[in-house]
This record gives sequence, C-alpha cells and structure tokens, in this order.
Amino acid sequence: MGPGPLESWNDGAAKRAIVEFVTSAAREGTPGFVRPADRIAVFDNDGTLWVEKPAPVQTAFVLGKLAARVKADPSLADREPYRAVVDGDEAFFRALDAQDPDAVAFLVRALGSAWEGTTLEGYEAEAARYLASWRHERFGVPYTGLVYRPMLELFDYLRAHGWRLFVCSGGGRDFMRVFCEEIWDLPRENVIGSAPEFAYRDGALVRRAEPHGPLALGPGKPEYVLARTGRLPCFAAGNDDVDVELLQSARFALLVVHDDDVREYAYTDNAERARATAGRAGWTTVSVKNDWNAVLTERPQ
Repeated sequence: MGPGPLESWNDGAAKRAIVEFVTSAAREGTPGFVRPADRIAVFDNDGTLWVEKPAPVQTAFVLGKLAARVKADPSLADREPYRAVVDGDEAFFRALDAQDPDAVAFLVRALGSAWEGTTLEGYEAEAARYLASWRHERFGVPYTGLVYRPMLELFDYLRAHGWRLFVCSGGGRDFMRVFCEEIWDLPRENVIGSAPEFAYRDGALVRRAEPHGPLALGPGKPEYVLARTGRLPCFAAGNDDVDVELLQSARFALLVVHDDDVREYAYTDNAERARATAGRAGWTTVSVKNDWNAVLTERPQ
C-alpha cells in the first residue's frame, strides 16, 4: 500500500485494518456496512492526538491558576490541592499523570472555584494567552506542532468516507474548544470533555464551581458520547487505561502504543490495562515507532 490518503502511515497491519474497516463500512449490502448515521468516530486527546509527555499541554495552565490563587490568598496553601501544588508533591502529580479519578476530581473542584464567575469569553481569552506563549520543553515547538500528523490524516480519511468525528477527553472541554477548529478542523460542538456548570447572570453566561456531570474518564467517556450523540461510537481511538471503556464501546478500537523515544516518547505507564485488554479483545494497535513514518506536525527545534 503506497502513498495515499494515509501517507504518514507505513504499510502494515494497523493501516490495513483501518482501510479495510472504513472501506467495508461504506459498502452497502455487505456485513461490514455501517449506516451513515452510525458512523461516529471518537478520539481521546492527550497521547492519542498529540504529545502528552512530560505533561499534557493544559497542565501548566491549570496549576498556574492555582498558584496564582495562593499568591493572592496565602491561607489557601494550607489546603489541598493547593498545598500539593505549592510543595510540588510528587505523589499528587503522579496521580494526576495517571489520571487517577480521585486526584483529578480534587483538582477539578479547586479549579471550579478558581474560575467561578468567569465568562466563557474571559476563560477562553486566558487560555489563548497561555497557549500563545507555551512551548514544549524538549521539542521547542508550540502546541500546534505537537499534533500527530498521522492522526490528522486519519481524520481526513474518515471524513471522506462519511464519518462524523468527536474528541472526548478528561482534559477541559472549554480549553480544547479554544484550538479545536484551528488544529483539528473540528466544530466546537464536537469536542466533549470535563466541564463546569454554567449559569446565566446579569445577561451573561458564567462558570460555576460545580462540575457538569462525571469526569470524562473511564466509564465517563462513553456516557458523555451517548449523551452528546445519542449513539455509542462505532470507531474509537485512545492510548491508556482511562480510554478502555470508550474503546470497549466501539465496533473498531484503535490503541496508540508509545514506543519511540527518538521522535516522541517511549512509555507504558498508565497503559498496562489498555494493552492487556487490546490483546484479549483483538483491538488494532498502532506502534508510533513502526507504523508512522512521520510523527509531529512541526519539526522539533
């Protein structure tokens, strides 16, 4: 299979499985046919669509917000998770890196209070300023350069065959919506993720402290997808343990395996259950090292 719609994908089992599934799904009258209305493809973000090491792009943004609150009110330093942020508590940060639901929920509650009363426009302006100055500490590229080129090609390939695309991430929904149209060519309404409740006050919608529903982690992912689309995904892609339930809910599951420490990172942390499940369930696994002949959308400096 030579250059074509998936030109950053090497010829191999992963590429062939994707092409076979997508083409058969469009072939009416065959066992693999998928009705256009059911062609829902859902992708995790961090580690699936862009680099998540040494920390997801959003991490410094949210931790910086908590640090700013402590600076404005030093008494907060005696309370968690502010204490962990100020002290650099390694156990807490390991739990966040593993997307431990308890640690993430603790952080989400604190962030809810930090941005309570902020308009959507105010939050997005704050996020946009952060993103404009952010650079990856190893590669030296902006967030736009960290996106996986093969996954953008997969987006285009699926669209060409009548699929509707969604991103569902444990990361902040409103944070991702700041850049989703720019880097994914994806409508804002197709971005699903953890988010706060909103309230209409004095002619404006403002953020509330309370989270909107469960976290978009583990079983929360298919729950959010069903609530947003009225269907479970037919095609799903993820990379770690909190994506297992999303992948289990799909007819075709794609698991990204990070094994290239030269062009990206090689790691297995927080993905052991996902890899074991992939082997038992027959999911399609994607080796960054072997299946992609190009990785990032921007050459590292």
